[in-house]
Amino acid sequence: MPRVAFQLQIDPALIDEYVARHTPVWPEMLAEIAAAGRRNYSLFLGDGGRLFGYYEVDDDTAAQAYLAASPVAARWEAEMSRFFVGLEGRPDQAATPLVEVFNLHDQLAAAADAPSESDPS
Repeated sequence: MPRVAFQLQIDPALIDEYVARHTPVWPEMLAEIAAAGRRNYSLFLGDGGRLFGYYEVDDDTAAQAYLAASPVAARWEAEMSRFFVGLEGRPDQAATPLVEVFNLHDQLAAAADAPSESDPS
């Protein structure tokens, strides 16, 4: 199951409004995110408006295409675009992807399958 993380920069002057717009997100937008196949979706706000997002998905290319064609997502992203700094295009299509360098579950599974260093075989 692919895990996707991304980052965006919110205009610091608009942080409070951005947070308010996500409390709650439109029900029809929530339904589109789920219909696209994204699960376990979270947004995290860092200092100065740094926004980090994370979700899990079986096929991110298909999820991106679904949302790119969704009129609901187009309306939502058009309204959200003014919150971001240095972004060309729709936020859901133009966010900077992050590279995963560690995942506890994957490493524990790999360690369970690997022979122990003290194992002479």
